[in-house]
Parts: sequence; structure tokens; C-alpha cells
Amino acid sequence: MQTPRFILSVLAAIAALASPAHAAPVQAWITTGDQSQLLARAPDARLETSADAAAITVDPSTRYQEIAGFGAAITDASADLIQHLDPARRDALLRQLFGREGEGIGLSFTRLTIGASDFSRTHYSFDDMPPGQSDPQLKHFSIDPQKNTVLPTVKAALAINPRLKVVASPWSAPGWMKTSDSLVKGTLKPAAFDAFARYLGRYVAAMREQGVTISALTLQNEPHFEPDNYPGMRVDPHKRAAFIRDHLGPLLARSHPGTAIFDWDHNWDEPESPAIVLSDPRAAQYVSGIAWHCYGGDVRAQGRLHDLFPAKDTWFTECSGGRWAPDWSKNLQYFAKTLVIDTTRNWARGVLFWNLALDANDGPHLGGCKDCRGVVTIDAATGAVTRNVEYYALAHASRFVLPGAHRIATTGENSVTFVNPDGSYALLVANGDAQPRAFTVRVGAEAFRYTLPAASVATFTWRVAP
Repeated sequence: MQTPRFILSVLAAIAALASPAHAAPVQAWITTGDQSQLLARAPDARLETSADAAAITVDPSTRYQEIAGFGAAITDASADLIQHLDPARRDALLRQLFGREGEGIGLSFTRLTIGASDFSRTHYSFDDMPPGQSDPQLKHFSIDPQKNTVLPTVKAALAINPRLKVVASPWSAPGWMKTSDSLVKGTLKPAAFDAFARYLGRYVAAMREQGVTISALTLQNEPHFEPDNYPGMRVDPHKRAAFIRDHLGPLLARSHPGTAIFDWDHNWDEPESPAIVLSDPRAAQYVSGIAWHCYGGDVRAQGRLHDLFPAKDTWFTECSGGRWAPDWSKNLQYFAKTLVIDTTRNWARGVLFWNLALDANDGPHLGGCKDCRGVVTIDAATGAVTRNVEYYALAHASRFVLPGAHRIATTGENSVTFVNPDGSYALLVANGDAQPRAFTVRVGAEAFRYTLPAASVATFTWRVAP
């Protein structure tokens, strides 16, 4: 028997009376560790006058850093796989990753490699020479090795999202600039400082000619690590300070004033290294921020260094998941809580994961990580795309936190809140417990209540009526 229409009308009227006209709806989006909900729209809450004790208190009057975005690196491997998709699939994937229409997750931050990383089919720089030979005038400089892969991929992403922020990092200077005369191992020769600065400047200019603005450079990926089977280069902090102070900083200021310098680009466990660079005032004037990776130490190192140098920005520029950690639920908590919530609570303006895409064999790569995982996995044979746990962790921020948002004060563990340029709010909450978690969120005199499923992550969004 159907319920009479007038009874439904009465029930709707009662519901309307129970929800005051000023009560703002709070939308909820949830991902659960058992994957039964994947960025799924959940029942709304309502922000209304309440005296309930709060587990999370949001204070919109206290603003912190401006957010540039969230994303992942367009490595050679990622670009190669994306470019080998048929055009329709490629366009659909890029729109889902970088767009905001439909199910697009709005990635707005990416990282490029200046030459090869371990996720390249060959090891190369943009000015390779035979052993024993050099090219101090950079007559052989060319970005051609990336013209059919990385360039069309990043240009397509920019066409979808013109606000995409692009940073770039070398894994090594050309071998002839190094003590090893090789892309593998070694350190930068002091006599090559000027040539390496001009090499990086040539890269910025060449990318600009292709329509890609490099907003920031790091002078070396992981400068305290010398891998033995893929490009790398040790550059200690005093050498980085001298290179920035006397060469790269002045060159960029003179020829590429829109391109910033981020120091470090390495792990949380050695904050004293970027501190040495920032303690050199002549070098520090050219350093706009510090970039961090996740593979050692604790995320709170970001906050401690920020407290010492509050005028310098903080960026999180690399972390990868992989087969070494197969538990999807635990990975969800780590990527969402530690790498999104905690990095931004510790002043990160942008958050980058490592490879945007890898294949089913965790590549292509040459040396380095044999079991890393991309944000998405592309089956090289069929073109099928699998969205991995990293995709959902990023999406809980990137889809709802717009470039230009500000982090605002938020009490309570495992949560962070942002206010967007359009005045909307986005609150991320992680529940790592094995049981559902009920809590109250207070914003001024109003609050809303919600119960999160076990082992889940949620984003809540709302607007406050004027």
C-alpha cells in the first residue's frame, strides 16, 4: 500500500519545522577502509545552534597558510603510459584527474623531473656528453627527450586546469658537471656551479617556450642520497647555500623572476640541513620555501622548521606507496591523515605524491624502486585504469579545497579545515579506529553531529549564510 501523498506532505512539513531556516546543510563524502564507500556521497548533517560539547572546534577567524593545491608527479613513466592511451581514454583520464566537472578531482599541483629519474626508460640529462667531454656553453642542451611524453601530458593538464602549479627537480646534473663524470653518484663540481645554474635557467626558458611555466625549482632531488643504479647527486647544505647564493639565485632573479627556489626536497629526518641553508642570509634571500619527503623522520619536523623560519613557505613534494604496504585500509589512513591532514597542519602549502601513474608491473623504471605504486595504475595492454588508495586520499582534499584556500584553526586530532576563496568550508577528518566514531564539530555558536564508519576518511563541506 502506498503512503498517501498528503501524509508525505505533513512529514516534510514536520521535518522543515525541526530544521530551523538558518541551519546550513553540511555535505559529507566518505571513503572506508573496506572500500565499500569510495569518495561516496553520504547523508547530510546540519550546522545549527547547539550547546553540545565539541570534539572538533573550527575557528574561521584564525587563518594560516594559503593552499596552492594537491597532486602527484608527472614522471617519464607516468607520461609515457598516459600518452600511449587511445585519445578518448587519455582525455577522460586527464579530465578526471585535473578537471572539476563531473567526477573530476581537481588536481592543481604537479612536479616534473629535469632529466631522468628512476622512473624513466633510459637515464639521460638535457645535455649529455661522451665520457671525458664537457659542454660548458650548453651548446647541446635540449629538452627533446621529454617532447613526446612529459610535455604533451603537462600541456593537456594545463589546458584542463590553467591554475595547475608546476614545480621541477633534477635527479642529477649532467655527468660532466660531477665528480663521477656520470649521472649516477657523485657530487657537483664547484667549477660547474655556473654551468649548472645556466642549465636550470635554460630548462625554465625552454619550458616557457612550450607554454609551461615552472613556478619553482629545487636544485636537487634528495641531495643527501647517492643511489647506485639511477641518477642522483649529493649536495651538502653548505654547497647548496653557495650555489643558490652565488649562482642560481641571482640568475633566476635576473632572468626568471617568477620562478622560486625550494631548498632540501628530502626527508623529515634531517631538518638541520635546510636550516643551515636558511641560516646563510645571502642564500636565504633567494629561497622561498622548504620541500619535504616522507621516507624518514616525522612530519612535525616541517612545523618545527617553520617556527624557526616563519617567513619561508613549506611544501610537501614526494611520497610513494607500494607493494611493501599492501593493507588498503592502513594506507588510506596514512595517506589521508599523515600526508594530507598532518602535512597541511604543519604548514604545507601544497602536497605532492610521487608517480601520477604506473603500470601493473610498477613501472616502467630503470633502477630504483621496484614496487612503487602510482596514484592510478594503467594496464599497458588494455588501457584500463585502476584508481588506487592514493587517488582517494588526494581527492578528499583536491576536490574540495580550491587553490587560494586558507587553512583555518582547528582543534581535535586527525582533522584539518580550510576556507575556500568562494567562502565555502572543507573539513577533513580521519577515523582510524576499528569502531564507528561519533563526534560534534563546532563553528562559532553552531555545530553539527556526525558518526563516521570505522577506518574511514571524510570530507565535510558547507557554506555559512550571510
